[in-house]
Amino acid sequence: MEPKNSTTTAASSATTTAAASSATAAPAQYRRPPPLADDTNDAKSSNPPSQKPEPLAEPKQKKEPEKKSVIAIPLNDPDVLDSGGGISFLGANKTARLNYGYASFKGKRASMEDFYETTVSEVDGQMVGFFGVFDGHGGSRTAEYLKNNLFRNVSGHPGFMKDTKAAIVEAFKRTDADYLSGENSQQRDAGSTASTAVMLGDRLLVANVGDSRVVACRAGTAIPLSIDHKPDRTDERERIEQAGGFIIWAGTWRVGGVLAVSRAFGDKLLKPYVVAEPEIQEEEIDGVEFIIIASDGLWNVLSNKDAVGIVQEITDAEAACRKLVQESYARGSSDNITCIVN
Repeated sequence: MEPKNSTTTAASSATTTAAASSATAAPAQYRRPPPLADDTNDAKSSNPPSQKPEPLAEPKQKKEPEKKSVIAIPLNDPDVLDSGGGISFLGANKTARLNYGYASFKGKRASMEDFYETTVSEVDGQMVGFFGVFDGHGGSRTAEYLKNNLFRNVSGHPGFMKDTKAAIVEAFKRTDADYLSGENSQQRDAGSTASTAVMLGDRLLVANVGDSRVVACRAGTAIPLSIDHKPDRTDERERIEQAGGFIIWAGTWRVGGVLAVSRAFGDKLLKPYVVAEPEIQEEEIDGVEFIIIASDGLWNVLSNKDAVGIVQEITDAEAACRKLVQESYARGSSDNITCIVN
C-alpha cells in the first residue's frame, strides 16, 4: 500500500513546510485524467450516502503482474495477531443481543499504528454500542488518543440522545481541537483516520473520517456505509482548494503533496485543508445482518463484496475477523490490518 505520508523524511518535511506556509500556492496545472470507472463489485445501498462525483484518475503507468503472498500468519504466536470478542445486550430486557469480534495485526509494517474500540455502555438509561477503527499515520499517538477519548466525547455530549448526528459531528471536531491543542511540536505530522459505528436503539449511525471503511451486509448483499475521503474525490479537492490548499500527484494524489487522505484527526500543519468533520450515514438496524469496520490495510486488497462473502461463511464474529486479517495478508496487504465485525 502507498503510505499515507511520503516515505522520504527530508522530502516530506520540505513538502509539509511548503503546504503550510504557501496555502494559496497551487501547482501550475492539475493533471485531470478521465474519471475512474465505478466499482461494479460492490452493491449500492438502498439508502446510500450522497452521490459523489468521480475522482481524478491516476496517471497511466505500466502495471506489474499481481503477486499474491503465500505466507501464512503464524497464529501460534499470541503476540502476532490480537483478537477477541464478546456478547452484549443493547436493551434492559435483553432482547437485542449483539455478538461482536475484532482482530488487529501489524503485518509487514515496522510498527503498529492501528487502534480499535469496542464499547457497550449505558447512556442516560439506554444501552449504546460504540465500535471504531483508528488508522494512524506519522506515528500511533493520534489513533491511541482517539481510542481513549472519542467515544467519551461523543456519548458525553449534552445533545447525544436528542440530536445524535449533530452531537457526533460536534464531538469529532472537539476531539480534534483538544488533541491539537495538547500536542507538542514533535507530533505535528501525526494524524489518524476514524471509522465508527454507533448503535442506539433501532438505529445504526456510521461516522467516517478518512479512508478506513464501514460495510454492511443486508439480504446477503454488500452495502457501503461510508465513502473514502481521498484528495482526488472531486468534492474533496474543491473543498481543499476553496480553503487555499492544493493537491498534487506524488505517487498518489496528496494534500499539499504530503497526505494521501483528505480528512483526518491531527495533521496540525495541514489545517484547515485536512479536517476531522465526519460524513454520517444512518441505517435501521433491522435487516442488517452484520457490519464490517476495517482499516485500509484490508480494503486495499479486498472488495466490499469479497469481505462480506468471507464473513457470511463464519458464524463466530471473532473467527470471522481473524479470517479477514489472514486473507488480507495472504493477498499481499503491506499495511497494518484491523477489523471489527458485529
